[in-house]
Amino acid sequence: MNTTVRIGNYTVNRLGFGAMRITGEGIWGPPPNHEAAIAVLKRAVELGINFIDTADAYGPEVSENLIREALYPYEKMIIATKGGLRRPGPGYWAPDCTPEHLREACEASLRRLGVERITLYQLHTVDAAVPFEDSLGTLMQLREEGKIEHIGLSNVEVSHLEKAMATTKIATVQNSYSVLNRKHEAVLKLCEQNGIAFIPYFPIGGNAGGLHEQTLEAIAEKHHATVRQIGLAWLLQHSPVIVPIPGTGSLAHLEENVRAMEIALDAEDVHRLDMII
Repeated sequence: MNTTVRIGNYTVNRLGFGAMRITGEGIWGPPPNHEAAIAVLKRAVELGINFIDTADAYGPEVSENLIREALYPYEKMIIATKGGLRRPGPGYWAPDCTPEHLREACEASLRRLGVERITLYQLHTVDAAVPFEDSLGTLMQLREEGKIEHIGLSNVEVSHLEKAMATTKIATVQNSYSVLNRKHEAVLKLCEQNGIAFIPYFPIGGNAGGLHEQTLEAIAEKHHATVRQIGLAWLLQHSPVIVPIPGTGSLAHLEENVRAMEIALDAEDVHRLDMII
């Protein structure tokens, strides 16, 4: 199993960290324990994680602010963020991928993170009210201006990725994907074919149920691991371009997630897990 993956012209370790859950309940407001959130971010780096994913919508703004407080000046790591969703209130995620909003969002993220250029800036979603070409074109302009270095896409279908690749260089795709959710398998395969890193969010989420749950639990018991760890181990072995970003506000869960890198699933394990969906 490869231990690193390329994102643009950077090499990152295979397991990243998703900084959505260091915010308050419902991804809204500050965390219940500020110092604990800072400690999780610092510990992630100590454990070898050098790819941190966030977004202006997480909090909103809270996650980016915590990352700067804990990790600035981001030595030997990539801080990736996203724009294109507004948060009018707890539980609400409203697409806004207009050129005006994307530009404002990017410039605000630059200020919060304290950088002159964002290494990886991702379109957080596709906005049905805005031509995809206009949203992508704005990110290309921001790249030409030196405000972002690499462009990523999130929550896209094959058609969006094909259209984007025909227009410009795409470094990453971030979609929901796990051993229990293979909806975007075709997007993953297209990423593999084109050397694009695939960042699965909710990499250990989902409701197994029935025989699926029994399969996961049996393999976890075999490896003296948790179901969460088996889900991560499967992702890491499933494709060399996958960079899982399990997120947590707990030091214990963070260290549990990182130990998934040590699990080597055998051919029988992989076959049983592949057959879940």
